[in-house]
Amino acid sequence: MANTKSAQKHVRADERKRVRNLKVRSRVKTFVRKAEQSVTTGAELTLEAVRQACAELDKAASKGVIHKNNAARRKSRLMAKFNKANAA
Repeated sequence: MANTKSAQKHVRADERKRVRNLKVRSRVKTFVRKAEQSVTTGAELTLEAVRQACAELDKAASKGVIHKNNAARRKSRLMAKFNKANAA
């Protein structure tokens, strides 16, 4: 357990950040999963799902929940899957 007042404050702040980050990461995973499923099934709204997933990744990166390069890599992989599915 934290001994000083400032350490206790850091524990409280870290818990708030952890909960917020968990929500953002979960939301990102949901949108990415939906986009990947629509790409593989060839749904009509595939482009919109990919755009939403990219937007969520950008939001998470801007909030510092995930690293900007992590977001860029995941967007790149998603777009590659989308382009491969549309080329076939």
